[in-house]
Amino acid sequence: MIDALILRFDAPLISFGGVVIDYRGVTRLYPARSMLAGLLGNALGYDHRDAAALQALQSRIAYAVRCDRPGASLRDYQTVDLSQPFLARGWTTRGVVQGRAGAEATRTGTHIRLRDYLADAVYTVALELEPPDADPDAARLEAALRAPARPLFIGRKSCLPAEPIFLARLQVESLREALIAAPRSPRARPGEKMRAWLPAAGPHVRGALPLTDDRDWTNQIHVGRRFIREETIDV
Repeated sequence: MIDALILRFDAPLISFGGVVIDYRGVTRLYPARSMLAGLLGNALGYDHRDAAALQALQSRIAYAVRCDRPGASLRDYQTVDLSQPFLARGWTTRGVVQGRAGAEATRTGTHIRLRDYLADAVYTVALELEPPDADPDAARLEAALRAPARPLFIGRKSCLPAEPIFLARLQVESLREALIAAPRSPRARPGEKMRAWLPAAGPHVRGALPLTDDRDWTNQIHVGRRFIREETIDV
């Protein structure tokens, strides 16, 4: 048996990240493990200086994803004039003024960005920790998701959840069983089978797809290689 946390991602806009090329930020069809580590770390009160803790948490996460409602692709066209004096400083979620540093501090002129989102989508995530008895354990993560240290968002800070992210905690045989047992979203299409992504043991598994979605939290780059498989499930 595994102790599975069930998360519900329901928001007007969702972004699951991906490889950013120049000014375009794409979104995947399902969340990356690094995104889940960042979300859980945010709930626990970690920040980017806690790289070792985030790295350890990420390495313990095993998860599967179900798409309850696909939503629609949306691309946001953004411009910003970085030469305006008031953009030199901004406010963090903790109410502390933070300035731009490094290469960002010297940028001027108008910059264009394209950001992709999933609009009106709903996803269900079943997540377990390996090993289950290390810190933080499932009970501590449940408490953090119920009362997070900071506001939570789904991918980008503009993607605020429409309902609490924590849905349930289930004792099940597998992550696949957790996806089947987790309640359907009220906004799911009635009677429709759902697209799902589950971990694969390796490239020899039929339908296995390579995936690079871990983060080196010290150097802030994507690393590693895992395998997933896609199927449809009936909930």
